[in-house]
Amino acid sequence: MSFKPLAGMTIIDLTHRLPGPLCGKILSDLGATVIKIEDHIFQDPFLAGLFAQFDSSFISWYQNLNAGKKIERFDFNSADDQKTIHEMVINADAVLMGLPAKTREKLKITDSDLNLKKPMVVIELLASAHEKKSMHDLNALAMTGLLSLYVADKKDKIVDPPFLPIAGISFGHKAATDLLAAYILATKKHQTQFVKTYLDQATREVLGIFWPDSDRQLGRTKFLHNGIYPCYSLYQTKDHKYVALAAVEEKFWNRFCDVFKIKSSHDRFFKEDPSLFEMISDEIHKYTSQEIEGLIKDEDLCLSIIK
Repeated sequence: MSFKPLAGMTIIDLTHRLPGPLCGKILSDLGATVIKIEDHIFQDPFLAGLFAQFDSSFISWYQNLNAGKKIERFDFNSADDQKTIHEMVINADAVLMGLPAKTREKLKITDSDLNLKKPMVVIELLASAHEKKSMHDLNALAMTGLLSLYVADKKDKIVDPPFLPIAGISFGHKAATDLLAAYILATKKHQTQFVKTYLDQATREVLGIFWPDSDRQLGRTKFLHNGIYPCYSLYQTKDHKYVALAAVEEKFWNRFCDVFKIKSSHDRFFKEDPSLFEMISDEIHKYTSQEIEGLIKDEDLCLSIIK
């Protein structure tokens, strides 16, 4: 990324798992120097702990979330290391805080320690519902009502969760936005700004707008983006792969119908027509994914092979 407006800014990342490290990665990608500090024994759980034991893919997540940062490991029980960490934190422009209260006291980086007469932000990412209940990604999606959209048409006794932890991802982005907004205020007031951001609140503010109360009250659970129309859906190929069709503009739909010889009037693409779904499915299923790639190589019709 060539756009580096935060060059010269130093951020200490004292978080772990997903939202805080993602927040730090976003800021690092924008040019900030981000230093992730971990205890030399109790490292990030994505790297060496419970989550890494659950699923080795968390190790890859750790590596990608923290690429471009400086990783510093200290003995949090060492007086010398405690002093070093304290100095690094008070000299930073911003701190991503994810340490428990007792550890912050030990390192002398409580809110009172960091209430400095300088432009600085201390942002605390709280995986909770306004300090009342702990939660993870699925809990935030459930408590804000968004997960009910995902299970609306399902009849299975057991349902696989959405693959991506979208609440946590939104939380990380929201935290980065909150930090930058608070830093503007910190420069104006020349005083440390303390910010608390919550998982449920971020989920509601960032994702909730896409399924508003007005739609919920009408009982709507099907929309363009979750498959109400045949022009925007996933279809299986002859070799049991899938393509993503997103021909929501008439010109793309018309060209798709021409290329795949879909015998349908061109004004039907925004109709809730099961027969049209079947027609498209039957035509797509005549081709392997490789054959479809050949067919659409020189075409512009919003159809993609799912890799």
